[in-house]
Amino acid sequence: MPDWGDLQEDQLRFLARTRPDELAYRNLDAGTSLTFSEWDAASNRLARGLTAVGVGRGDRVSIYLPADEVLRWVTAYAAVHKAGAVVVPTNTRQTAPELTTILGHAEVVAMLTCESLLPKALEVRPNLPSLRTIVTAGGAGSDANAGEQVQDWDTLLADDASDYQVPVALSDLADIMYTSGTTGLPKGIAVRHDNVAMIPNNEPAWTGGGWLHGAPMFTFAGIAFIFNPMKMGLTAYYQPKFDAGRWLQYVATERPTHTMLVPSFAELIVAHPEFETADLSSLVQVSIGSAPIAPHTHRALIDRLPDASVGNSFGMSEAGPAYIIMPKEEIARRVGSVGKPVGPMEIRIVSDDGDDLPATEVGELLMRMQGKQREYYKDDTATASTWTDDGWLRTGDLAYLD
Repeated sequence: MPDWGDLQEDQLRFLARTRPDELAYRNLDAGTSLTFSEWDAASNRLARGLTAVGVGRGDRVSIYLPADEVLRWVTAYAAVHKAGAVVVPTNTRQTAPELTTILGHAEVVAMLTCESLLPKALEVRPNLPSLRTIVTAGGAGSDANAGEQVQDWDTLLADDASDYQVPVALSDLADIMYTSGTTGLPKGIAVRHDNVAMIPNNEPAWTGGGWLHGAPMFTFAGIAFIFNPMKMGLTAYYQPKFDAGRWLQYVATERPTHTMLVPSFAELIVAHPEFETADLSSLVQVSIGSAPIAPHTHRALIDRLPDASVGNSFGMSEAGPAYIIMPKEEIARRVGSVGKPVGPMEIRIVSDDGDDLPATEVGELLMRMQGKQREYYKDDTATASTWTDDGWLRTGDLAYLD
């Protein structure tokens, strides 16, 4: 049996050797793509370049790239980990003060960006004493404020594209995912190499199918779709800017077998005039998540895709690989439910006093994945109020068991 290694990047290395010419990632809107060998080689070159400018093990690196730069995004994600550093996925919609707060808390030493976002990066740079290097695709252009600390992405790439990995421990930080901050300042979720993945490394049966998604890459869903498609023997198809009409066309022409939707996307698809006539026959799994879905929308998708599994699943950035999903045979008769926990994850429904509630009584949902717990980065108080001493995550969500 091959030794796939424990890091997610080991999965990329394995497929770069065994399926070098298969398409790994495609930007459907731009018509661009990466093979496994191209992705692996480009990330090795960038990782060496980061090491050369002083990025070391455990250093935090912001990936601040827009959705249409998805191929650079996934290359950067692998490269930062190969350099032994920690990825800080950075929301491109944030204001300069919001960026300063988050990147200052993470104490990032480098930022990977592009020409369109460089002005905002330069605006926050004076307020980030830890930030030593900005790497920009497209160069610094005519920006007189760039200075010598701004590196050109292509110039930074090392000539050597062979295997590269700064040694890291599975307990080391891999990512810091910042929450939206809807109930206060954003909190950084500490993601370690041993709890970053929902699907373990493996030798997938290559199907030739694709997984179509359009979640922002800086989100929990976006990060999940960097390596998970390849682990299922699928090419990742990315739609940088969601449009229901184009989504229907992509399904008809590209023939993906899997797709991920947020409920707002599903609403637009069901309401589109071509929903009833488009060829959607390739789909076998439609994963919906991030928010509740209207029952009539869920039912419309189920009826339109009778041979596909169309479930509204539940997960949280704080929960990591802990996930709740509906078995296909239960979907049609349990519209509105998110399903059952995927083992070995456990769930409880508790009262305000923390007592377990019987079936049909609404309480707070608690989740636990033994040995895979996450915590908030540099925030012991928030960690203590969110996770119990024995590892249960207080989700803050109301739920009941049937």
